[in-house]
Amino acid sequence: MRNLMTSISLAVIAMMFTAGLMAQQPSLQYFRANDRSGLNVFETSKDNDVPFNGLQVRIGGDFAFQFQGLSQSNDGVGDSLLELSNNFNLPTANLNFDVQLADGMRMHLRTYLSSRHHSEAWVKGGYVQIDKLDFISEGFLSGLMEIATLRFGMDEINYGDTHFRRSDNARAIFNPFVGNYIMDAFTTEPFGEITIQKNNILGVVGVTNGRLNQSPTPGDDGIAYYVKLGYDKQINDDLRLRLTASYYGSSEKGTRDYLYNGDRAGARYYEVMNTLNFSNDFQPRFNTGYAYQNAFMVNPFIKYQGIEFFGVIEMASNGNTEVGGAFTHIGAEALYRFGADERLYIGGRYNSVSGNATENAGDQTISRINVGGGFYMSDNILAKIEYVNSTYDGDGYRGTLFQGAEFSGIMIEAVVGF
Repeated sequence: MRNLMTSISLAVIAMMFTAGLMAQQPSLQYFRANDRSGLNVFETSKDNDVPFNGLQVRIGGDFAFQFQGLSQSNDGVGDSLLELSNNFNLPTANLNFDVQLADGMRMHLRTYLSSRHHSEAWVKGGYVQIDKLDFISEGFLSGLMEIATLRFGMDEINYGDTHFRRSDNARAIFNPFVGNYIMDAFTTEPFGEITIQKNNILGVVGVTNGRLNQSPTPGDDGIAYYVKLGYDKQINDDLRLRLTASYYGSSEKGTRDYLYNGDRAGARYYEVMNTLNFSNDFQPRFNTGYAYQNAFMVNPFIKYQGIEFFGVIEMASNGNTEVGGAFTHIGAEALYRFGADERLYIGGRYNSVSGNATENAGDQTISRINVGGGFYMSDNILAKIEYVNSTYDGDGYRGTLFQGAEFSGIMIEAVVGF
């Protein structure tokens, strides 16, 4: 309890401190704003109208608070699921530092002040982004750097497009719903990547060691690499089209793969799929559990006036072909944004995962529907409500825990981001 109260106090103090600085926030180069103006921004653009005026430090934050009214059940063969009560969840908070280090060079650092999995403050990760090489010499490789962006650090990798729209602990201002996707492709690892953007075509190539917690463990010297190819164009004032395809592959020299198990903050729906004898802060997200794997994701995004569609078609297969196994992940979001500056929205999301852990294992299917809406009371404040219903079919996962399982109910979330 002492750690909890300390974390909440730190979060409140940080928010009060940074809120006082909001009017003084400097503009940064090649930067995605952490408020409503950053909505539907994916890779940062190579367009830049911000001059370099020396070292600039931008202190920002996120705060998220949910009321959860869910119920759950399963077949009761073995452990029965917890009986949930209607109550508030632990508030979550982030502290963000974004620093303009040099002309075309920027650093990002995010600290989770409190999260579901950790009530204490700890660093989530960070990176350095380079859009110019003028720190070497003025105009160095300027032709290349007009289209290229370099990123290095220990942070989320740019595989797929879902990580641009998901809730990252308290940074939930870009997520139209409360929960993230069932098979949540998000991990924080040491990485290096290059992004090329020209004539509305984009390409990404990156590499990581595939590790979440770093140590020179003998026999765990695998690597993972990822690539993305896409098209993103504002056709006219009313229509924007984006389509990307991403591939991720990890090496058999690794002992674990964290692509679907790398969010150390914990999952959004609290105590769902838990029992009196089994508790996991990362339920109800789904992890393939493969030690090494291959994954492929396609993401269409269409926005026509206030109508918005975002899709996910993803396949993940076991890198160990002798054992086999694969899962297919489908997602579709349809939103209608309306009102002054499209500050209001309503919509729905369908999400499913189906497949088997090995060739000889039984089939598993998880389906989820989210229906809801939200209101941006300002560029920095979002209130949203959703109804969620999720069902589990097929052979059990974690023994009999998921057999005939279902959870459903109402979630209300208040979000601040700046």
